[in-house]
Amino acid sequence: MSVPHLVTAQSGPILDLERKILAAQPEIEHWFRNQWQEQTPPFYGSVDLRNAGFKLAPVDMNLFPGGFNNLNRDFHPLAVQAAMSALEDFCPSARRLLLIPENHTRNNFYLQNVAALVRILRQAGVAVRLGTLNPEITEPSALELPDGQKLLLEPLIRQGNRLGVAGFDPCVILLNNDLSGGVPAMLSDLEQTILPPLRAGWSTRRKTGHFAAYDHVAETFAGLVGIDPWVINPYFDHVDGLDFHQRDGEDRLAASVDAMLGRIRRKYAEHGIDHTPFVIVKANAGTYGMGVMSVKSADEVIGLNRKQRNKMSVIKEGLEVHDVIVQEGVPTFEHIDDAVAEPVVYMLDRFVIGGFYRVHTGRGPEENLNAPGMHFVPLAFATPCSTPDCDAAPDSEPNRFYAYGVVARLALLAAAHELVPATQEVALAV
Repeated sequence: MSVPHLVTAQSGPILDLERKILAAQPEIEHWFRNQWQEQTPPFYGSVDLRNAGFKLAPVDMNLFPGGFNNLNRDFHPLAVQAAMSALEDFCPSARRLLLIPENHTRNNFYLQNVAALVRILRQAGVAVRLGTLNPEITEPSALELPDGQKLLLEPLIRQGNRLGVAGFDPCVILLNNDLSGGVPAMLSDLEQTILPPLRAGWSTRRKTGHFAAYDHVAETFAGLVGIDPWVINPYFDHVDGLDFHQRDGEDRLAASVDAMLGRIRRKYAEHGIDHTPFVIVKANAGTYGMGVMSVKSADEVIGLNRKQRNKMSVIKEGLEVHDVIVQEGVPTFEHIDDAVAEPVVYMLDRFVIGGFYRVHTGRGPEENLNAPGMHFVPLAFATPCSTPDCDAAPDSEPNRFYAYGVVARLALLAAAHELVPATQEVALAV
């Protein structure tokens, strides 16, 4: 499979960044190996990236990825190998795994993701059953998918401090449910290994916490490669105590947006970038592209109309938004077939196993693409993006996505730091 045709011109600052990353490839891989000796990577994760032509940065990190069905099938063996490595790290004797998905029994796209994940795990050498938190499922329920696959969802059974399904006592519990609505009592105080840990759920995790960890990772990496950390790192700020319905906190949010736009303008001037800065305001927890708005002026967050307030005030599970991340907007200059696109990179353990382009024909390069109407095009790696050809041009097929894999792994490393209790944190080292 060839690399999708991209309109993006790989020139200027990003081409220079790619050259520096390729030139430092041995040092980069050695550095990552050292980091993973000190930190345990999350079991899996996906990173939304933005390539602006002058900047390549992560804008979101999901620790409960839901798009395994959108990956290039050619790299399924790589995913299986990575799953084996992850299971060896977390539970070497694992033979039985309980996978707990989201409660989306009617979302065929999500269920196809679950089926793809089950296939990877089974081929990694563990027996897999699906246990659901959905209270509507009180007996084993078979779900047929459009492609002919079947999934069997079973009600969870808790006995003492162990959780399973009928006739199945798992060694490991894998969550593909982001716990936006909180941690159910069913999952508390279990003696089994739970992956990712419960603190990775959106009931406790915050995006500002992730990007605070990423600040440190990006600064250290930039020193290793010899680049300005800003080239791989979006500015961010935190505003809480908001009530979009009552318009409480509007002035503080506007002040944050205004200050952020000023920081971006100064950086654009420093780098000679001719582009109008913008800011993304989004809920500080949660996924599915809910609670997100793009603004170019502080005035745009003052006096929101009812539709805008409703959009910003509620996210998944009907939770109200009182806490936002104000993030530097990174435009995407990538297009596939005349539609705006952004890469999403998937990782299992410490390994990049593939990814896809999120594509939206109805959105612009400065808008959130994680919205109804999006579709996906697999990232067709000519070779795994962790194995570049250092003798070839930076934009050759083996190298085009290497930089994506590096920046995605930086976000994964930040997530590893984010999930470690502060008392156990180990400092980064070049």
